[in-house]
Amino acid sequence: MKEESMKAVGYVRPLPIEEEESLMDVVMARPNPEGKDVLVRVEAVSVNPVDTKIRKNQHPQGDTPTILGFDVAGVVEEVGNDVNYLKPGDAVYYAGDNSRQGGNSEYHIVDERIVGRMPTTLNYAASAAIPLTGLTAWEALFDRAGLKEEENGNEGKTILIIGAAGGVGSMATQLARFAGLHVIGTASREDTEQWAKENGAHSTINHHDELLPQLEELGIDKLDIVFAANDLQPHWEDLLHIMAPQGNIVSIVPFASAVNLNPVFSKAVRFSWESMFARPRFQTDDIERQRDILNKISGLLDAGILKTTVSEVLQPINAETLRQAHKAVETGNMIGKIVVESFE
Repeated sequence: MKEESMKAVGYVRPLPIEEEESLMDVVMARPNPEGKDVLVRVEAVSVNPVDTKIRKNQHPQGDTPTILGFDVAGVVEEVGNDVNYLKPGDAVYYAGDNSRQGGNSEYHIVDERIVGRMPTTLNYAASAAIPLTGLTAWEALFDRAGLKEEENGNEGKTILIIGAAGGVGSMATQLARFAGLHVIGTASREDTEQWAKENGAHSTINHHDELLPQLEELGIDKLDIVFAANDLQPHWEDLLHIMAPQGNIVSIVPFASAVNLNPVFSKAVRFSWESMFARPRFQTDDIERQRDILNKISGLLDAGILKTTVSEVLQPINAETLRQAHKAVETGNMIGKIVVESFE
């Protein structure tokens, strides 16, 4: 039986995005789903900062090119023997698993337990902007910070979202507003301030300036939750002073050096890391939680409570276009998400 092939975009060594070989068009064997895996025909992918960090810093293992892409929208083509949730023809979206090959390929293998049903009101491009950022924001707010998941279930609490205009920040802002919090987002330009407010921020402050005076000007004397979608370290000491007793600090960005949590010991403030890839990478007992979260997000999108955060769509899915997308993400000035759709 002749082995089927597929188009993909990958890299064989870490290079700056300006180099033509930083991302290359390649041809690879089309994978076959086994066990709980499904084979998805990829229609659209989104580019996240994690893609650029892996591409710049991680060498591929062996001679096989590394395929990136951790936001996918597409259609189930085939299923493994142990799949009982999805079937061929289902429209799906998911973020995948960073310990496996990514979705920048015509067909992609993924564990069905981390795959959600695509929103019925969105197209592939709009849906592909959601999974990684939606999962990260949901897990940060509800799994790590312990907020109630229902609409307006957390009234009276205040959250500061550092980096409110980026992909994760955009989703966190919408979810926090849905959950009833008073939302303050950080942004540094007029367009990012506007974007954050359109996504539900009650007010914005500038993360390039001292935060405490700006919070005081807004009449904020305590924060119940701080969610850092950008570097938290420059603001660390100041924010410890304003945290409410039994508050929560959640970050998705590792610290460059050690920090001191002792100042909030008496307040019983909790610090948590959020890593969306932890569940699939380590096959945790609650791995299916990601499928459930994606389905809940689909319902909120279809109900018009949440909206996609796609800000730019490029075509087609190939090395040249993905290099363009990586370059845009690497500027650090992205608003929302950039999506690439359709193989030629």
